[in-house]
Amino acid sequence: MTLNELRYIVAVADHKHFRKAAQSCNISQPTLSVAIRKFEEEHNIILFERRKNEIIITPTGERIIEVAREILAKAHEIEQIAKADQDSLNSELRVGAIYTIGPYLLPKFIHKLHKNYPSLPLLVEENYTAELAKKLNAGQLDMIILALPFNDPSIETLPLYQEHFVAALAKDHPLAQQEKIRIEDLQRETVLILGSGHCFRDQVLEAYPFLAENSHHSMQRTLEGSSLETMLYMVASGVGMTILPCTAAQQTMEDIVIRPLESPVPARTVALAYRRSFPRQKVLKAVVNTLKGIELPCTEASR
Repeated sequence: MTLNELRYIVAVADHKHFRKAAQSCNISQPTLSVAIRKFEEEHNIILFERRKNEIIITPTGERIIEVAREILAKAHEIEQIAKADQDSLNSELRVGAIYTIGPYLLPKFIHKLHKNYPSLPLLVEENYTAELAKKLNAGQLDMIILALPFNDPSIETLPLYQEHFVAALAKDHPLAQQEKIRIEDLQRETVLILGSGHCFRDQVLEAYPFLAENSHHSMQRTLEGSSLETMLYMVASGVGMTILPCTAAQQTMEDIVIRPLESPVPARTVALAYRRSFPRQKVLKAVVNTLKGIELPCTEASR
């Protein structure tokens, strides 16, 4: 058994596809397939049921993959500890951010980090909270930027800033003339929200539960979009209105107006999350200082 074999097994489990798993490991598909078949034969087990258009993980495979993730995370931790006594500001840093934060924070973060620490190589990834958390726990990412709440006993979170939510409407929308958007307005209008998997969707529905009902017998309808940008295009075309974190409303289209929401105004807290065992304290301090030094319009820094 080797670490590479465990990496290949976890990659197949993540991608549910041998070719994509091989690409993520930078090897050929035959090499990956042979390695996994060898592992199965050596241990007299079946990890994956191979079907024409799908791969199913067996119960035995699920247990082995869970342990494999832990082993790979610990192996990465050993590498990080070994590097920590060297110049840790020269070793690659991998940071993830959720889709509704990345476009508005990462450009400023990348620019400022590179300016202050030019020798620190940086890789960034945008994804859903669940996927980023899985990669963080597996050691595939060093830190992630997400919205609270986030509960994991092995993960430390550091609040960065709070931001309130706002409404976006087309300029010719009747409600665009109002100073604020009221709850009863949302109950009457077509409101676009993000699709399943986005934590911002959950936060909006927590603030306005009636949007989840999607009743075709009422005046209000709820439609889904794949991204905040997509929803803004739909709003500009006259489909309805949407709710945004205020950082996403700083550079909107000419055909869209932004209006505050009636009190109580929903908000979210954005935080940095990292493993409690993360050994590169110089890097952690550099990232925290960089993030806290970024000024984002409409946000309030966490204390």
